[in-house]
Amino acid sequence: MKKNNFAVVLIISLFFLWGFALNLNPILIPHLKKACQLTDTQSALIDSASYIAYFLMAIPAGKFMKRFGYKGGIVFGLLLFATGAFLFYPAAHTRSYIFFLGALFIIASGLTFLETAANPYITVLGDPEGATRRLNFAQSFNGLAATMAPFLGGMFILSGHSLNVDVQAAMSPDQLNSYLNNEASAVQVPFIIIGVVVLLVAIFLMRTPLPEIEDEVGIEEETGSLWKQKNLMMGVMAQFFYVGAQVCVSSFFIRFSSHVAGIQEKSAALFLSGALLGFMVGRFIGTFLMNYISPSKLLAIYSIINIFLVIAAIMLTGKASVYALMGVQFFMSIMFPTIFSLGIRGLGSRVKEGSSYIIMAIVGGAIFPVIMGRVSDRTNIQTAYIVPAICFCVVFYFALTNLRVKKLKLSTAH
Repeated sequence: MKKNNFAVVLIISLFFLWGFALNLNPILIPHLKKACQLTDTQSALIDSASYIAYFLMAIPAGKFMKRFGYKGGIVFGLLLFATGAFLFYPAAHTRSYIFFLGALFIIASGLTFLETAANPYITVLGDPEGATRRLNFAQSFNGLAATMAPFLGGMFILSGHSLNVDVQAAMSPDQLNSYLNNEASAVQVPFIIIGVVVLLVAIFLMRTPLPEIEDEVGIEEETGSLWKQKNLMMGVMAQFFYVGAQVCVSSFFIRFSSHVAGIQEKSAALFLSGALLGFMVGRFIGTFLMNYISPSKLLAIYSIINIFLVIAAIMLTGKASVYALMGVQFFMSIMFPTIFSLGIRGLGSRVKEGSSYIIMAIVGGAIFPVIMGRVSDRTNIQTAYIVPAICFCVVFYFALTNLRVKKLKLSTAH
């Protein structure tokens, strides 16, 4: 029992690490937009480079884990994570956007291994009845990292100096080059520190025994294609749209705040940090509420609220619009772990494989921000928030299907 408790603590630390890395993207988007002189659509490729890795690496991660176990997958993921972080130094030195995207892809490949291992591991590391609550609790520390990342990133990466096109045109080539190099170099020290911390965690984990959980056979047969498991496929679809919504809401938040309320980038980063604090608090509160409200019902309620909040953010003006968007973070809080847990239930001995399918769905974070960036370039950033509003409608539909499944099981039992 004590071994399991220690394992839970160790795995929870991983949720913090990958949450911190992914939630630096909203800082990197406006920062590299300046340093590499990008459009909104081009800057959205920062998210694409991160989240396309989940699609490409999730199944290899699942197969790797099947052969080498949860611990093997976690250690390998941490080593990839550290490698990508160290590559930020030469990427900034050359001020190559392609190099930055490559480094982000390697980081995200490592995160794919971590998520493919840690998400199902925490669900099976204890009482099956408490799997969804336990995953939500672990994901709460992901929320803590999400709160800290934009705050620290805004402090140590963002300069607060944004030069418009006219000012840049008036500068000499040497002055402009010096300005852009200074902006790019701001990421070097923070990412070296991240790489060192992650490498130390990997070394520590290598030397620490972790219990390997044997998967039990579930209700469904082991044979046959997982693509025929309707609930799993619905979970994959819901996660695809949810992650797309989450990334869209967060990644363009600083641009949105500047457009609708004239909030300067460092101040906007603080607003985002506050919103993500709500995300973290929402996970703890959501975990508590699941003692009294079924996860599928809570997911349905939160989805509806977010649809209306995003619409309010589109319709309102000034800081009221920003506050509406901040509120979305609170109600997104339970969505990823709840969709994940509901999606893999009943898979039994195929839970590792099923988990990799849902992790693949994180590719939504690569696709929807580019769509949103294109809508923004053609209209404006506020109108572009219709994209996450549509995504939340799909999450609501998945919640409804799980409510129906529960009702059907209850009526069958009687």
